[in-house]
Amino acid sequence: MDRFRELTTFVAVAEEQAFNAAARRLGQSAPVVTRLISTLEDRIGARLFTRTTRSVTLTDAGQTLLADAGRILAELEDLEAAAAGAHQDPRGELHVTAPVQFGQRYILPILGDFLNNYPNVQATSQFLDRVVHIVDEGFDVALRIGTLSDSSHFATRVGTVRHVTVAASAYLKTSGIPKVPKELAGHRVINPGNLHGSREWLYHKAGKTTTAQIEPRLRVNTATAALDACVKGWGITRLLSYQAADALAAGDLVEILSDSEDREIPVQLVHSEGRRAAAKTRAFIDFATQRLRAEAKHLGAY
Repeated sequence: MDRFRELTTFVAVAEEQAFNAAARRLGQSAPVVTRLISTLEDRIGARLFTRTTRSVTLTDAGQTLLADAGRILAELEDLEAAAAGAHQDPRGELHVTAPVQFGQRYILPILGDFLNNYPNVQATSQFLDRVVHIVDEGFDVALRIGTLSDSSHFATRVGTVRHVTVAASAYLKTSGIPKVPKELAGHRVINPGNLHGSREWLYHKAGKTTTAQIEPRLRVNTATAALDACVKGWGITRLLSYQAADALAAGDLVEILSDSEDREIPVQLVHSEGRRAAAKTRAFIDFATQRLRAEAKHLGAY
C-alpha cells in the first residue's frame, strides 16, 4: 500500500509540477508529499525531481519512471475493479446484439437460460444485420462475425463460420453443377444482403483467392429471402454456413464448390470495458462462451 501511495504521489507531483499543488490534489499535506517522494527516491537510489524555488522538473530517472507509472497504476486499478466485480451479483439491464439469424438460432436460447440463472438481470436483445457501434448504441455485448475493425474492443472467440455455395437438387438437375467458381457466370444467381453490392464472389483456398464473376438476376436484402428462393429451386446463392445449416441437413439444399473454399471466419463475443466490465456483462460472456464453444464443437463449425 505504501508503494502504491508513493507511486500515486510521484505521478501527481510530476503532472502538477509542484509539491503544494500535488498535495492539494491528493488531499494531503505538503510535508507528507515531500516525505513520500523522499522515501521513493531513497529506495530506488536516484533523484526523481530537480527542485528550485520556482519549479519542479523531472530528472532522467524521473522521466523513466513516469513512462511506466501510469501503466502500472492503471493495471492496479483494473485488478481492483476485477476483484471487486468478482463478488458482485450480476444485476441490471443487459443489452445484447447479434446478426439476425445467428441471434435467433443461438443467442436467444442462451439468453433465456442465462436469465433463468440470474434472476436480478433483465435483457434486451436487438438482432441486426449490420455492424453496430457498441458504445454509441448502448450495447453491453455484441456477437461479431469476421475480423474486428476496432482494436479497442475486447473479444472472446467462440467459433468459426465459413461461406457455403448452395442450390436445390432440382435446379442442379436441370441447369448442371458448376465445378469451379468461374462457371457460376452461366447460372442463375441469387445475391443476398446488399441490393447494390459487388458482382463478384471471392473464394479462398489455401491462402489463394479466386474471383467468380456473377450476374445476379435476383437480389434480396436478407439471407432468409435468398435461402427461401434457393430452396424453391430458383438458382444458386452463397451464405454463411449457419444460415444454410438447417436446409442442408434436411436435404433441401446441396453444397457445391466446397473444394474452392476453406477459409474460416471468426465468431466473437465483443465488449468495450475489459476488466472494468459490469458483473452482468462478464457473467453473460462466460455463460455464452461455454455454450457457443460447445455448440461449435458439436457441429464442427457454425
